[in-house]
Amino acid sequence: MAFRLLVRRVSGVSCFSRLNTSQPLLPLSSCRSASFTVQDHQDFTDRVLNSRLPVLIDFHAQWCGPCKILGPRLEKAIAKQEGRVSMAKVDIDEHTDLAIEYGVSAVPTVIAMRGGDVIDQFVGIKEEDQLDSFVQKLIG
Repeated sequence: MAFRLLVRRVSGVSCFSRLNTSQPLLPLSSCRSASFTVQDHQDFTDRVLNSRLPVLIDFHAQWCGPCKILGPRLEKAIAKQEGRVSMAKVDIDEHTDLAIEYGVSAVPTVIAMRGGDVIDQFVGIKEEDQLDSFVQKLIG
């Protein structure tokens, strides 16, 4: 009996009952970030080389000042594309093997890939409009 009363009270309280329905809900895909941190070589293969989307690879380091400036600019440029491109963040101190494999000799280095092939790359900081053009060229 007490259980039924409890169920009745709980069922009458819903976290959705106070939901503001005047604003549209975002689709689940928009809640996911378009960028991710590479965990290991297999993760890089799965999420970059085998990606159906074009991918920007941001080779960076924690100690790199210019990387801290470029990172947010890249995030902004990627966000403007609304899911048409993703970005892989690779810390060169954690993934030296990937940095060597892709010829990274300075940071920040950004490599654009489509279908597992390198399309373009640059080293250093770029302005937002230059990054937008770079990303747009990758998308095609």
